Amino acid sequence: MRRAILALVVTAVAACQPRDADAPTAPVDNPAQDVPPATAPRRPTTSAAAPRVDEAGLPAAGAIGFGGFGPAAFGADPEALRMAWGKELEGQPQEPGGCHYLVPAGGPEVFRFGFMIEGGRFVRVDVDTADVTASGGGRVGMPRTELLRLYPEAEAQPHKYVDGGQYLRIRDPQGGAGVLLFETDAQGRVTRWRLGVPPQIDYVEGCS
Repeated sequence: MRRAILALVVTAVAACQPRDADAPTAPVDNPAQDVPPATAPRRPTTSAAAPRVDEAGLPAAGAIGFGGFGPAAFGADPEALRMAWGKELEGQPQEPGGCHYLVPAGGPEVFRFGFMIEGGRFVRVDVDTADVTASGGGRVGMPRTELLRLYPEAEAQPHKYVDGGQYLRIRDPQGGAGVLLFETDAQGRVTRWRLGVPPQIDYVEGCS
């Protein structure tokens, strides 16, 4: 009897292990058709007990990682993300399963950050403010030279809309599917960044 119970436990644990997924190498436009939801190859490293929202109502330092936001891994459903955030998030898709953002309820009218949802799954975080630091230390306003010191492995690609601008793409150093992507302007300064999984990480225009 004990051997049978042990076998069932080992089988259940093995079935819960995440699988790796390859990341694309270049930014792409939103496809015309719905894209299957991405799944997370690894769990976030942030402790469930660590603070995830700071006093200003923004993601706390270290809360956004290559695996997701706090205990909400990329690929989780919106309810898990709401629980990880701990406060109200608002936003609805225009059609079932459609791409949309969840943002803090009652927040500023100017977009500062948001959680992308597609296919009913959490797939990406977008940040447009210098008040939130990316995994590894990058932030909005940082010059490209300093960014490359932090991320020497970054892959540079030309910006689709900004002459002289670039996308700097950093893969998860632990081998997961998560990708950190910075956008720079013609002067080489970071204007925004995002962290998520393929294919949504490479949606150049967000959910537009």
